[in-house]
Amino acid sequence: MTGPLVSVVLPARDCGAYLDAAVASILGQTERRVELIVVDDHSRDGSIAGLSREDPRLRVVASPGEGIVDALNYGAALARGRYLARMDGDDLSHPQRLERQIAFLEARPDVGISGAQVQVFTNRGSPRSGYRRYQRWLNGLTTAEDIHRQMFVESPIPHPTAVLRMAVFRDLGGYRGCPWAEDYDLWLRAHRAGVAMAKPRGTLLYWRDHPQRLSRCGEPYSQWQFVLAKAHYLAAGPLRGHRALIWGASRVGARLHDALAAVGAEVAGFIDVDPRQIGGCKRGLPVYGPDYLEGCGAEVVLAAVGAPGAREEIRGYLLALGYQEGRDFVLAA
Repeated sequence: MTGPLVSVVLPARDCGAYLDAAVASILGQTERRVELIVVDDHSRDGSIAGLSREDPRLRVVASPGEGIVDALNYGAALARGRYLARMDGDDLSHPQRLERQIAFLEARPDVGISGAQVQVFTNRGSPRSGYRRYQRWLNGLTTAEDIHRQMFVESPIPHPTAVLRMAVFRDLGGYRGCPWAEDYDLWLRAHRAGVAMAKPRGTLLYWRDHPQRLSRCGEPYSQWQFVLAKAHYLAAGPLRGHRALIWGASRVGARLHDALAAVGAEVAGFIDVDPRQIGGCKRGLPVYGPDYLEGCGAEVVLAAVGAPGAREEIRGYLLALGYQEGRDFVLAA
């Protein structure tokens, strides 16, 4: 083997007993042209010191910075592969994960980033209902078109499933320090740059849910910060030069309004189907019924309704009115 085909970056801080299995799941891949770069993000629990160093494909380095963004960018700077893959220290990769994702990218030169379908699990019992819903939504997004269409609903690619073409990663400028999740920020920048993202079918990562998981306890991963990320990129993209009409005058829509206001985007009002809301005000703005949109078109409609099936109903209604998705309306919850 003259050099790695894929470099896997695994930032680790106090991963405990999970780390050995996560590392073994990468070193045991059917794709052998792998280097695994474990970046020690100031871990204090001895888990990194306890790793076996017998496999020469494993490199353990200390992050010169602080936090996951510094660790990720440092690991990526050391990477020698044509592909850059992610892994977390508490998850497990399917043995064929990298082989199948790289084969997918090789067969799809139009795709710059591959995600994967996941199975959420816990050490005991069933995953929380929110994670189960998120898993169903994630695994339903496999095509580039579906991921593009639902980019502002939630983060469509679980970070530890990602495999990127190294050239794409570098063109995007790597990870960025920001108030919200570093992976969602990278996907939103890729979306803005026109980079296609897609997934091969089949579960390739076992995603462990536990109380200490960074996405459950880190401030950048809070719900408000996710909405703020959406607002930031909506303001710089579809809303540039336009006001927003938020479809959904409930809590979800109100929160999106607040995030848009925080980034300086203008909201013209709300749309709702609830007769108790129509004709009233939300955040000091008028609430219209859907028929208001029949003679409208100057504003961009942001569908911010999270009820099951509501997004597709709203989408169908707007398409029937001649609205163009991505230009005239965006699914945003």
